[in-house]
Amino acid sequence: MNTTNPFGKKGWTPDRIKDLSGKTFVITGTTSGTGFEAARILLSKNARVVMLNRNPKKAADTTVQLKKLLGNRIDIINITMDLGDQASVKKAATEVLEKVGRIDALMCNGAIAQVPKQQITKDGWESQMGVNFFGHWTLQALLFPLIEKSNGRIVTVGSLGYDMGIKAIKFDDLNWDKDYTPNDAYSQSKLAQIMTIYELQDRLAAVGKTGVKAYACHPGSSRTSLISTSGSFMMKMFFGLMKLSPLTQPAENGAYPELMCATEPELDQSAFYGPTGRSNWVGPVGPHELKPHAKDKVAANKLWELAEKETGVSWNV
Repeated sequence: MNTTNPFGKKGWTPDRIKDLSGKTFVITGTTSGTGFEAARILLSKNARVVMLNRNPKKAADTTVQLKKLLGNRIDIINITMDLGDQASVKKAATEVLEKVGRIDALMCNGAIAQVPKQQITKDGWESQMGVNFFGHWTLQALLFPLIEKSNGRIVTVGSLGYDMGIKAIKFDDLNWDKDYTPNDAYSQSKLAQIMTIYELQDRLAAVGKTGVKAYACHPGSSRTSLISTSGSFMMKMFFGLMKLSPLTQPAENGAYPELMCATEPELDQSAFYGPTGRSNWVGPVGPHELKPHAKDKVAANKLWELAEKETGVSWNV
């Protein structure tokens, strides 16, 4: 793979984003971390931002905070949605479609990580798979018709964790009823998210639907509250120390890959985007290597069919 960064030595930065007046961006998980920074930067460029969050109080506080930073004229819509509850996701999707007439990008940013012990969602899935994968799967599918009408984009915020655990989809025990480990379960959920983006690209290309673009990216090693929200005590301690090292970067930098995928013209869909520095944890943002197991065509097709069966939601592709 050509390792030259098309955006130069400094990589992609939000300076490249032009005025976004009239454009609408839907983002999951905006009350902190990369999601908050992505919303802030898009709003600063005059975009409308639809924020999908589980906690309405935190969402309201976030709106107040953003208005203090950017002024009262910013255009925010708050919709309550729990990615771990399919009924909530479907209700939120309906509300989005009622309130906006276009979606220029759906940014699947929300996530949980490193859940210490196996937890099962209301719908019967291991929590990380239920929130990170199935929740976003349903949201993407239900919003797809408006995204297509808008010639918009779907941006999946994955993780380098896709290559730091099982490196496969455990079809015979998707919920980890045997041998549950926080890291492997998280790895599977992120691999599933990334894998289905490339499968979506192939399915769109097969029917000649080139208006919708789908991208996969990751935030690198960013100083967010992700691990402190759902990880074990030891994992929180480890990442707390990591945050003090040069192996991590500010949450704002972690938002750059998803902002690039949501706004940058003429971006290569086949690439995987994130920091290009040490171990792809930090550094200038651009395309970099994606390991072959994330583009396993047989597994991706099987996962797609499984997701349709499990959620009862099919894509109108």
